[in-house]
Amino acid sequence: MSASFLPYGRQSIDEADIAAVIEVLKSDFLTQGPAIPRFEKAVAGWCGAQQGIAMANGTATLHCAAKALGLGHGDLLWTSPITFVASANAGRYCGAKVDFVDVDPGTVLMCPQRLEAKLIQAEKEGTLPKVVVPVHFAGQSCDMPRIHALGQKYGFKIIEDAAHALGGEFEGERIGNCRWSDAASHSFHPVKIVTSGEGGMITTNDDELAWRIALLRTHGITREAGRMVNESHGGWYYEQLELGFNYRMTDLQAALGASQMTRLEAFAQRRREIADLYDRELAGLPLRAPARDPRGISGWHLYMIRLNLKEIRHTRREVFDKLRADGIGVNVHYIPVHLQPDYQKLGFAKGMFPESERYYDEAITLPMFPSMTDEDVIRVRDSLKRALKL
Repeated sequence: MSASFLPYGRQSIDEADIAAVIEVLKSDFLTQGPAIPRFEKAVAGWCGAQQGIAMANGTATLHCAAKALGLGHGDLLWTSPITFVASANAGRYCGAKVDFVDVDPGTVLMCPQRLEAKLIQAEKEGTLPKVVVPVHFAGQSCDMPRIHALGQKYGFKIIEDAAHALGGEFEGERIGNCRWSDAASHSFHPVKIVTSGEGGMITTNDDELAWRIALLRTHGITREAGRMVNESHGGWYYEQLELGFNYRMTDLQAALGASQMTRLEAFAQRRREIADLYDRELAGLPLRAPARDPRGISGWHLYMIRLNLKEIRHTRREVFDKLRADGIGVNVHYIPVHLQPDYQKLGFAKGMFPESERYYDEAITLPMFPSMTDEDVIRVRDSLKRALKL
């Protein structure tokens, strides 16, 4: 990679992070040790949730949370088309069917009005979802109080996909506190707000749900007295209570994640500063900056623009390629899940979720990470102006 290449996202690792990992390497536990509960406590404590359950990655958290909530064959999971495929795949891993709710044209988040209309129709048809997964896309919270109210009315469980949103708020409360949901899923991939290399975590306020998720992440096995079917035969004894998975996080990952959590506020603040600078520097160009819900503060995992294709003389592909040629590592988040070939095999087709498709046709993700400088933002602006031939 060229030294001048500016990626769309990257990790920020310091000497304290490195020292935390080295400390684990010198310890007695590389996995299933004390670093795991320390990291769980740090994330749950930040969010204001009662429980945190660390896992190998964010996909694992969605899968286990859905299964622990009872999602299975014959059930339905609904999510947004504008997300990474894991949000939908989690339902299929459980044997459930998946459907989508189109996004709000401004925020690109699950639209509560469309959700309600779909629920009204589903109730008539006897096809209500068992689980709904609102996605806090790019770091901004969905309207969780309204979605929660619909959950109470129509009887579905809620998993917040908060993979983009750690460090954000909604109505004065931190995203991930699960006031309006059964659980929230977090991701610690290197481009996310904080990283553990790979990793994920569920936060929840439901102790029994937390126990079941923790059971599922370790093969469905327990040694806990009072939980086993039979009396313990000795210190070696364990029981598999149900079919689970090997979704454990290592202590190496947890140590890095816990160290990163000490800088979460600084990371979040710098992301907000970069977003504000982008808003100012891109004003007047033929594009739309990300919409902001005044009720919340975004975690700003991503900063996406939407090109005004009617005003510019180029396609999105031409603008994208020109930026890449300039060393600006732009990306596109996301290809609507229902347009993926594997989902079209299930009967989904172009035209089914028009707002999501319209967003996708116009979107480009600009670089956004805490170690970016103001000069980097100006460089992106200048490259974008050249790409737009302004």
